Amino acid sequence: MNKYLSIESLTTCFKKQEEKLSDLIALLISYQLIDARVFELPQIKKGEEHEQITEIMVNPQQGNEALNAGLRFYQKLFIHHNNPNISSKAASRLPGALCFAVNHQQHKEAMEAINEVNQLKIALENIVTKESGISKEQRFEFVHEHLRGLITLNAYRTITPLLNPDSINFGWANKNIINKVTKQQVLERLEKSYNAGRAVPPYSSEQWAALVALEITDIKKLPDDVILKIKRPVKVQPITRVWYSEIQKQVQYACPVPVITFYTEDSEIKPKIGTLSNYNANAIKHKHKPKAKPLELVIPRLHLYKEI
Repeated sequence: MNKYLSIESLTTCFKKQEEKLSDLIALLISYQLIDARVFELPQIKKGEEHEQITEIMVNPQQGNEALNAGLRFYQKLFIHHNNPNISSKAASRLPGALCFAVNHQQHKEAMEAINEVNQLKIALENIVTKESGISKEQRFEFVHEHLRGLITLNAYRTITPLLNPDSINFGWANKNIINKVTKQQVLERLEKSYNAGRAVPPYSSEQWAALVALEITDIKKLPDDVILKIKRPVKVQPITRVWYSEIQKQVQYACPVPVITFYTEDSEIKPKIGTLSNYNANAIKHKHKPKAKPLELVIPRLHLYKEI
């Protein structure tokens, strides 16, 4: 697909997403609310996006207040929906659960609406990241030229529907993403960066090229059988753990937006919704932490390590 067709697809797809989100919210408002709980998290101020998070204070909400906050959050897609002092670069999250009593026809209608919204979210991300053919560096400009102020992460986030769970509990996930890479893959990435001739602030293009050239030299000095890993820290994020007693199974989901939970008329289950505790990095206790092989940092900006 060429760029001009991508622009038309982008705007059409997003407009449909807004329409379908409105339809879904109108549908949910018409259903019987059993319970709703959301956990408001502190917003990140401009300039504080990269500060290490060691503590998060949670503000719980319940009932209609939680329902309204959750429904508003699904539609929070633009920077102007934020307070002017709040960062648009940092991900905003509202974990929680909205629980409705439904008959089978209502559940079917809701699932169709949620699936339509989710498919449009996936399609939007695909248009931006693949179909447009635009490089990663140009995506921001491409999106904001045609959908000014769009918070792409919010527009991409899908909604998780649940059916008749026995309990919904919440917690925090705080892990590193670790990927093994080969010496050749790292060299290819560095050489591509070197040949691009770009200036990466605070460096000029010449300074950046010199820095990358040194990194290439350092990697070439490593033995060919070196074990390299990219160990990228991930900021702490809320999760939900859902338990189904009938099949004796627990399912865990990331929970950046409230899950939508349906209890059908033939179900005798009454929802048990837990709370999300405040996060304190210093109070985390690991039940089982496997012993990791020692690593030595090779290229800090890439979070690239080698096994010792």
